[in-house]
Amino acid sequence: MLDYKNINKVVLATGNKGKVKELARMLSDLGIEVLPQSEFAVTEVAETGSTFVENAIIKARHAAKQTGLPAIADDSGLAVDALGGAPGVYSARYSGDDATDQSNIIKLLDAMADIPKEDRQAKFLCVLVFMRHADDPTPIICQGEWLGEITTEQQGENGFGYDPVFWVETQNCSSAQLSPEQKNVLSHRGKALKLLLAQLQNQLG
Repeated sequence: MLDYKNINKVVLATGNKGKVKELARMLSDLGIEVLPQSEFAVTEVAETGSTFVENAIIKARHAAKQTGLPAIADDSGLAVDALGGAPGVYSARYSGDDATDQSNIIKLLDAMADIPKEDRQAKFLCVLVFMRHADDPTPIICQGEWLGEITTEQQGENGFGYDPVFWVETQNCSSAQLSPEQKNVLSHRGKALKLLLAQLQNQLG
């Protein structure tokens, strides 16, 4: 069984370049190299879970099985109060199977066209799962959330996903107007990864 102390490479179970970049930057401090699953021609796996936790475990197990490496998977999304928590686990494909960041944003803004400013609260949620191998009985599971509200128009060029319409009150700007360094500190993924780093450091002694 792979010991945490022998881990120097992990596969990241995503095809999202933005996520790979963010996680690689954060994990480099532990001397762990993050490789995207695209380098191993990992096949797509159906995200059949009804929760972020279930989907993250499905993706991590699949990547670990196909590469033989420890795997990290994240499942994250946007939950909007006025839409009953939607798009939720369907955030990446909110506007259909061929969804793009732009088409998802347009659908979201359309759905919220009549929602007043005081009712536009939302949060980003992220679950990160670390599995030493495909049959790891005790994966590390960490969760982070980031509170904000949905703007009425897009602002900013940074980030990805719903960042241009996610307003960060404490910074008086959208998530897409933050620098990568600021976002890493504040974001749902940054918070979940901070918890994961703490657990890995603990395991690494």
